[in-house]
Amino acid sequence: MLNRRQFLSFSAASGASLALSACYKAPNHPVPASQSAQGHYIWQNWAGSEYAYPSKRLAPSTLEELKTVLANSTAPIRCVGAGHSFNAQCATDGTLLALDSFSGLISHDAQQYTATVKAGTRLQQLGQLLEQVGQDMVNIPDINKQTLAGAIATGTHGSGYALPALHGRVQSFRLVTAQGQELNCSASENAEIYHAALVGLGSFGVVTEYTLENWPLAHTERQVTMLPVEQLFAEWPDLYQKNRNAEFFYIPFTGLAMKVLHNQTDKAVTPRGEDKDMDSLMDLKKLRDYVSWSPSLRRRIAQMVADNHGTEYAVDYGWKLLASERSVRFHEMEYHLPLDAQIAALKEVIEVIEKQRSDVFFPIEARVIKGDERAWLSPFYQQDTGSIAVHAYYEDDYQFLYSLIEPIFKRYGGRPHWGKMHSLADKDFALLYPQWQQVKAIRQQLDPQNKFVNNYTKKIWGLA
Repeated sequence: MLNRRQFLSFSAASGASLALSACYKAPNHPVPASQSAQGHYIWQNWAGSEYAYPSKRLAPSTLEELKTVLANSTAPIRCVGAGHSFNAQCATDGTLLALDSFSGLISHDAQQYTATVKAGTRLQQLGQLLEQVGQDMVNIPDINKQTLAGAIATGTHGSGYALPALHGRVQSFRLVTAQGQELNCSASENAEIYHAALVGLGSFGVVTEYTLENWPLAHTERQVTMLPVEQLFAEWPDLYQKNRNAEFFYIPFTGLAMKVLHNQTDKAVTPRGEDKDMDSLMDLKKLRDYVSWSPSLRRRIAQMVADNHGTEYAVDYGWKLLASERSVRFHEMEYHLPLDAQIAALKEVIEVIEKQRSDVFFPIEARVIKGDERAWLSPFYQQDTGSIAVHAYYEDDYQFLYSLIEPIFKRYGGRPHWGKMHSLADKDFALLYPQWQQVKAIRQQLDPQNKFVNNYTKKIWGLA
């Protein structure tokens, strides 16, 4: 029986046999200089879509050193983690600040299942640290290379109808302002700052630690199944309501969706094994390259073996299963829509891609996130949400995300993921977030000299 990866390899091989050479040619993108005229070396985000030439790159190792940096460094000061934001929020020709030294577990409460963690801790490392004290994260995103601070500041999320995004489990955090003042922020202490800066885009100061509400360590069962997308659409409400974590990926030009479910279990460990999603994506790229001239043939090749795809199955701790290895670079636009509008919007996205963009081969991801009240700039503020993420291979043209896809998302009242591509500005966010003006006022109070504001966030805060 063919499993999913064999299915994709077989599909690509079948497509290759029908042509002598690939028909798709990738566009040529200009390559930025490795150094600026002033001799400063380039910084680029993970996708390669954004770059800058910081005059300083600093990684303070103590709190006092951090305060000195904030007092004396060239603005704009922007914190950077793994560089996994797809927009320019980390870009600066001033000071690029890394919190790699602010990493690790500070303390934990074995009865309340809370843990205080340094803000520069990577999510993958956090999973390991919490496992050692009998805890696990309530939910984690698809990629676990980010720092905790970067993920929380951008509203990064996993999938789960009853589960909030990462920031929805932050009990408190410590913030160092531009003036060097330390503030402990929670729902009962500096509450307005807590609500405004929890998802704060690095614009309120530097967060040095978080106290997280976790859950007891337990095994999670993972099941991955391929099925016709129309069947998935019909089953989707039932799937996300009856499973702890439910998400799916639609594979363009195939009529097929990959259903991914995670649930708590008492079964013994069955390791996930080597993550070969990179191979699968490259197989999809080959299928695109060879038969993009015929969408119907592309679909038939995929569906020839769809009935024999099999089911992937694994049991382990959640932090080992919920995230995947994403070594193939891409550009991404993700919007969060009212849950009851998710499938209608997705159908429009699929239709426009399959009519106008035969070059797209990356799967389109759909997830569900519980609404929250903690963060005023949470994309999930006061509403349960269905997210849709559209991707473009890093070497391919991605402008269609703005011209074809974003108008659909905006029409359905979507809020963009803070760490991904979008074209919105201050006036747009004022309509999407009820506390927008209050948040702006708090930010200005904490950073009156706009030390933490770069060219990208000027547009967001209405300072451009």
